[in-house]
Formats: sequence, structure tokens, C-alpha cells
Amino acid sequence: PVVFLWITFGTIFAGGVHDYFSGMLSERNDGASISEVCGIYLGNVMKNVMRVFSVVLLVMVGTVFAVGPAGLIVTLFKNSGVTGIVTSAEFWLWIILLYYFIATFISIDKIIGRIYPLFGICLIIMAVGVIIGIFTHFMFITVACGAISGFHSTQSPLMARCMKSEKQGHFVFYGAMVAEGVIALIWAAAGCSIYEVTGGLNTGLAEILSGGQSAAIYDVCIKTMGSVGVALAMIGVIVCPITSGDTAFRSARLVLADWFKIDQDKIQKR
Repeated sequence: PVVFLWITFGTIFAGGVHDYFSGMLSERNDGASISEVCGIYLGNVMKNVMRVFSVVLLVMVGTVFAVGPAGLIVTLFKNSGVTGIVTSAEFWLWIILLYYFIATFISIDKIIGRIYPLFGICLIIMAVGVIIGIFTHFMFITVACGAISGFHSTQSPLMARCMKSEKQGHFVFYGAMVAEGVIALIWAAAGCSIYEVTGGLNTGLAEILSGGQSAAIYDVCIKTMGSVGVALAMIGVIVCPITSGDTAFRSARLVLADWFKIDQDKIQKR
């Protein structure tokens, strides 16, 4: 299917190149935000446009990545037969927003640097479990998927400010995009192989998506790994958007700090 070509070539020639260049531009300009980098090379007009655009975009992304995980958590509990407040999306939304608030203002090595490796392990286990489960199905049709994200350019300064050498750029920026492309291929394969196809259309996937993305993700996990691995897999899928959300808000803070020249060494100024 075309989706596998798009993800593969998109990751290699578009996403990886985009992430590497945006990251290295930030690295060579003392970890400047993407809006400040635009100002250096494109002038003050584009710098101000990117400042406004970046902050608005990042706040919107952070909000979306709070609502999505809350729905996934509720789906997990409801399908496990649990009742009570833990099946309320609003309850989990407030929990996630509280985490975002803490993670946004505390130094990156205090929370994110400590727990992200655990989240990464969950994500890898989820991906491996799904790909193993796919071998029991046949792949049918073409689905759509992206292989490049402009959002990544707003996150690059976070990593650029933590790197010790430019030599790490290939692994940190390009390598991370390649890893994301592999995960995208796995989920594309799951979508193509598991669900029923009628008249060339993936009617089975469309039917499950009518219940929301949370229902579709749960369904893929339960069909590929069963009840044993579904909890860990769902954790991996839940924490990915949460980690994207907290870095979105953190990036928005740094863009505003660069914009208004606010020193970020002291937590009171964050």
C-alpha cells in the first residue's frame, strides 16, 4: 500500500531532514526557539509572525493532547469493568492539566528527564506487541498517514539546549524521527491488516473509528496482544500524547521568554 511508501520515504527525506535541520539551526544559535531562528535568517517580520503562530499552535496542541489521553484512560477503565470517578474524562483531564502545569515550570531534568525513559520502554513494548500480533493477519488496503511534523521544530530547542555536542544531532534529531516512522509503520500495518475490507474500502476500521480514536486504539491492542499486554500497550499510547502536551506548553513558555527577554534561571520568572 502507498501508506508504507509515504511513511518510509517521508521519514527519510522529509521528516528526518526537517527535524535535523531545525534542531541544528537551534543548536548553532545557542538553543534559540524556532521563532528566533526565523528572525535571524528571515528578518523581524517573519520572527514576529512565527512568535504569535508558535504560541497559539503550541497551546492548541497541548490542549488536544490533554483531551485525547483522558479519553484513552476512560476507555481502558470502562472496558475493564471499573466504575466510579476513574471513568470520568473530566477527572483525568484535570489530573493531566495538573501534570502539565508542574512539568511546564520545573526544570526538564527534574520530571521529564526522569520518567521519559520509562514511558519509552512502554512505547517500545507496545510497538513490538502490535507488530507480532499483525503477523496473524493479512494486509489489505491503503490508509493515510503523515511522516513529517512541523510541530517537531518547536520542540528542537528543548533538545538543542541539552546537547553536549553537535555530533549528537544525527542521533537526537534524525534518529528520533526514524524511530517515530517505525512506530507509524507498525500502526499503519495494524490498520491495514486487522479490519475487514468491503469494495476496496476499510469498512471495519471506519466502523470502529465511529466510536472514537480511543476505541480504535483499544481494539487494535486487544486483537494483537490480548488482555495481558493491552494495559501496558495502552499506557504507551496514553503517555505519548501526554509527553507531547507537556513539551508543547514548555516550548510555548520558552518562546514567550525569548520574545520578552525573560531570564528562565529562576522558577519565579517562569
